[in-house]
Amino acid sequence: MTTRTATATATTQTSTPALASRALSYEWIKFRSVRSTVWTTAATAALPVLGAVFVAATGSLQPDDTVLGGSLTLSVVAQMLAAVVGALVVTGEYSSGTIRTTFTAVPRRGTVLAAKAALVAAVMYVLALLSCSAAYVVGSAMLPDGRYAQGDPLPALFGIAASFAVAAVLGLAVGTLVRHSAGAVTTVIGVLLLPSLFGRLFGDAERWIAGLSPTAALEKLTQTSDATADTVGSLGPWPSLLLVAACTTALTLAALLLLRRRDA
Repeated sequence: MTTRTATATATTQTSTPALASRALSYEWIKFRSVRSTVWTTAATAALPVLGAVFVAATGSLQPDDTVLGGSLTLSVVAQMLAAVVGALVVTGEYSSGTIRTTFTAVPRRGTVLAAKAALVAAVMYVLALLSCSAAYVVGSAMLPDGRYAQGDPLPALFGIAASFAVAAVLGLAVGTLVRHSAGAVTTVIGVLLLPSLFGRLFGDAERWIAGLSPTAALEKLTQTSDATADTVGSLGPWPSLLLVAACTTALTLAALLLLRRRDA
C-alpha cells in the first residue's frame, strides 16, 4: 500500500507541471489562431501610440497635463480592449463548443483557467509596456519642450502595464461567469467604468469605491506627477492598483468555483 501510494503521489507531482505546460501551450495556440482575439489585441497595442500622435499633432493638451498623461490619452480605451480580449479568450470557446475539447485535453478546470489567466496577463503586460513606452517616446519627441511636466514615467509605465494585465484577467473572470461574448464584453466594460462614475454617490466611501476599477488606477498612474494623497476620490495610484488586483483575484477564484459547480 505504501509503495502504491508513493508511486501515485510521485506520478501526480510529475504530471502536474506537464499538465500546466500542456495547458499553456494549447492556450497560446488558440490565442493566436482566433481572428477576433488577434485583431482586438492588435488594436490594444496600436491605440496608445495613435493617441500620442494625435494629441501631439493637434496640441490638445491642457497646461497642467503631464507628458505621460497626454501621450496616453487613448490608454483607457486600450485598457478596455485588453479586458475584452480576456473575455473573448473564454467566451469564444463556449460559443464555438471547443471548450469541451479543452476540458478533455486538460481535465482540471483550475489548470485551464490558470493557464488562460497567465497567458492573457503576460501578453497584455508586455504589449502594454511596449506600446505605452512607445507612446511616451512619441509624445516626448513631438510635444513642446518644457511646457508640460515630465514626472517620473518609468515606475508609472510598469504600473500601467500591470493595470492592463489586471483588466485582461478581470475580463477573463467575467467571461467565465457569463459565458456569452456580447454579455461578457458589456459586463466587463460596465465593471471598468461604474466605480469611477458612481463612486461619489457613496459619500465618505468614495475614495474606496472610485478606486475599485483598473481604469481609475490607470488614470492616476498616467498623472503621477500631479497625484496627491488628498485628491478627492483618490487612494493614490499604487494603492488603487493593489486594491483592484486583489478584487480581480477574488473574482477569478469565484469564477473558478462556479465553473467547477456548473461542470460537475
